[in-house]
Amino acid sequence: MSVLRIQGGQRLVGELEVSGSKNAALAILSSVPLVDGQLVLHNVPDIADIHIKIELMRGFGITAEFRENSLFLDTTQLHNNYVPSEELVRKIRTGFYMLGPLLARLGHAKLPMPGGCKIGARPVDFHIKGLQGLGASIETVGGHYVAEVAKLVGTEIYLDSPSAGATQHLMATATLGEGITTIKNASIEPEVVSLAEFLLAAGARIEGFGTSTITIEGVRRLGSVTFNVPADRIQAGTYLLAGAITKGDVKVNGILPENQTALVNKLRESGVHAEEGHDWVRVWATERWNGIRVKTMPYPGFPTDIQQPMAALLCLANGSSVIEEMIYESRIGHIQELSRMGANIRAEGRNANITGVEQLTGAVVEASDLRAGAALCLAALAAKGESTIKNVHFIDRGYQNLEANLTKLGGLIERVATEEHPVA
Repeated sequence: MSVLRIQGGQRLVGELEVSGSKNAALAILSSVPLVDGQLVLHNVPDIADIHIKIELMRGFGITAEFRENSLFLDTTQLHNNYVPSEELVRKIRTGFYMLGPLLARLGHAKLPMPGGCKIGARPVDFHIKGLQGLGASIETVGGHYVAEVAKLVGTEIYLDSPSAGATQHLMATATLGEGITTIKNASIEPEVVSLAEFLLAAGARIEGFGTSTITIEGVRRLGSVTFNVPADRIQAGTYLLAGAITKGDVKVNGILPENQTALVNKLRESGVHAEEGHDWVRVWATERWNGIRVKTMPYPGFPTDIQQPMAALLCLANGSSVIEEMIYESRIGHIQELSRMGANIRAEGRNANITGVEQLTGAVVEASDLRAGAALCLAALAAKGESTIKNVHFIDRGYQNLEANLTKLGGLIERVATEEHPVA
């Protein structure tokens, strides 16, 4: 076990590139069982969730070798004789997203019910109903989903809400179905587009991705493929916020600026400066910013994954702010910990109500989930004195080279083994 120690008060200045997208990579890895052959995935983030997913795939007979952010896979020995432990699948929600691809390729699949960060209810009803619509028989047995199908057949699927996970899961599964599948009210998140592009490269026939109606024409086989995972938009947003909260100047290169539009516009509304190029975004602050209202929404709205880091910034704003969390009802684990650092922030239902303070103070705090951990890092960078952040394993789930990147920008951060649990 280890903790992060951060000495606050340093302006973060400089440029960096972020690793590949956690969410896109996990969606792609969930779909790997659909491919019959060899795969090479470049720019895969070297983070905890990816290694858990690799362990899960190996159990189903997929060979995997990870070298310098490239992942080499072979699915020719795929089998369904493996039932992973509940503990393994519960570590990452996207382990469950392999159910449909395994079913499509092998006709039978069994997986434990999903897990992930404790940020609220994330039911899989859309997934189950969609798979059943494609012809699958699914039942729950002892905390597991057991699915069987003789043949997947195209159908029309309507999602009650544009779930990114359900859209990815069902779009991927339908690629090996017979006939045409249409997904209406589909998610238009960038990670859905990335997954569709990966599937197309493997031989799938998909149209309309990036819109609310996706059409999939089933094919008999997906073949070998090489694919580059795009940059992580949430990591990029976190580092841009790090520049703003420290009254610094940070530029993130190698990204799609349109994926930062919601964040950049809210920063400008608050008085933080920002500019964009064809593959970069720069953010800087010269004076105290103002309180604003933020409401999370599906893409292209303000991302739920960046609202907790945004809350850290608004804790230092001039005036009051409100963050409305419309995606998850329990994404509030950061609120109590930011209060320990002197923030005037309180939860009211799904909302975070914030009255800005002039200064945060270093403290010992605990990350409750991935993005809450990122928020605490940002607050610590801006705080007076030293902060210690516990439960670093949550942060490691989504941020590659966090300490190195922040150090490159001028932050004072180190990972320290705790006396009770020294690093082996």
